[in-house]
Amino acid sequence: MGKRPDGAKDKESELQRTVSFVDAPGHETLMAVMISGASIMDGALLLIAANEQCPQPQTREHLAALQIAGIENIVIVQNKVDLVTRERAIESHKEITEFVSGTIAENAPIIPVSAHHDVNLDILIQAVEAQIPTPDRGDEEGMMHVARSFDINRPGTRPNGLKGGIIGGSIVRGKFSKGDEVVIAPGRRSTQGSKQKWTPIETRIMSMKGGGLDLEEMNAGGLCGISTPLDPSMTKADNLSGQVMARKGELPPIWEVMSLNLTLLDRMVASEEGKADKVKPLALNEMLMVNASTATSVGVVNKVSKGVTTLTLRLPICAPVGSRVTLSRRIDSRWRLIGHGTISG
Repeated sequence: MGKRPDGAKDKESELQRTVSFVDAPGHETLMAVMISGASIMDGALLLIAANEQCPQPQTREHLAALQIAGIENIVIVQNKVDLVTRERAIESHKEITEFVSGTIAENAPIIPVSAHHDVNLDILIQAVEAQIPTPDRGDEEGMMHVARSFDINRPGTRPNGLKGGIIGGSIVRGKFSKGDEVVIAPGRRSTQGSKQKWTPIETRIMSMKGGGLDLEEMNAGGLCGISTPLDPSMTKADNLSGQVMARKGELPPIWEVMSLNLTLLDRMVASEEGKADKVKPLALNEMLMVNASTATSVGVVNKVSKGVTTLTLRLPICAPVGSRVTLSRRIDSRWRLIGHGTISG
């Protein structure tokens, strides 16, 4: 129990929950990346500055991403209220209400705050606790999206001093424990004649870290680092980024040909209202960028029907049936988001 600057004593408290924050990009060309990142999120804080007109271009894009990703647990943060008059703060609140009307954020609470002066941050925490509950993930099979992989050995380390490769990412369901035998997929690529073959990598969890702590087991939620006995050449420079880790026997399907229940956008998300190009239907043999969680691939359209499409992937993707996928089309040397869907088989 300590003392606050005003002389009052802090109340004894008990840790209730630990949360991880991910800052999402808002630019239109990064929409697919943003939505892929949202696949590991349980909720969102939509930040809107009271001293700016609402909506700003990136605010419009963030809300569109929430709609596409289907994230319904939202808290709207009206920030910087200390920089405006009372009248402007009320006007800003009205702008926000009109902006989110009819969207996935229509019923989200709007919390006015001043981060600089610590105003209403306690109310914001209460709103997060009420609006973004920790999902009950039960005893699901463990699955982790690999976002990073690297080699921690210094150049010149002798062979007997080498440490195994490290993988990092988010456990999205179930849990993993130290000593678990795991599989990483799609795995290692090899070439047989003119054909490429992917072989899942089998390894073991030697140690785990989360929040700077050494842990015996980790549940879904937040970021973690896992030490393995893998040859560090396999994990260096994010070589395994975009892959999926699961315990043996619990690995999701690996897709080289993927069927999607597809929803095309009416118009592409644009930085300025009125400048969004209309999305044209998919064409046979068209090449698209495919994002599924941390995985990115290129797919060629080989079948199109109403609401369904089939893609042949250049790089296979490991993901459960029902996983959310985004599609982007190359327009003027940039990949632009044109639709989203779920894996049907």
